[in-house]
Amino acid sequence: MAKSHFERFLLEATVPDETQHPLGPDCLYGLYTSWCLLHSITPVQDIIFRAAMRRCGIDWRTSRRRITGPAAADYILESYPAAS
Repeated sequence: MAKSHFERFLLEATVPDETQHPLGPDCLYGLYTSWCLLHSITPVQDIIFRAAMRRCGIDWRTSRRRITGPAAADYILESYPAAS
């Protein structure tokens, strides 16, 4: 069965993590937009993304995931404040 691009995103840009600091929705959406840019995919709106994550079993309060891979590096670099 073909995976949705949301499932591919979760497999390629996140990994399970047992820490007490789950990714919040804003961080995960930022990572998603970085992943989309790297794959030449137009990101969906935030509200659609959140619904898709729920369908993929991601619960913002209990999800234990961390970022990984090229999308993580892009997200971190793009999120870092520019030096003046």
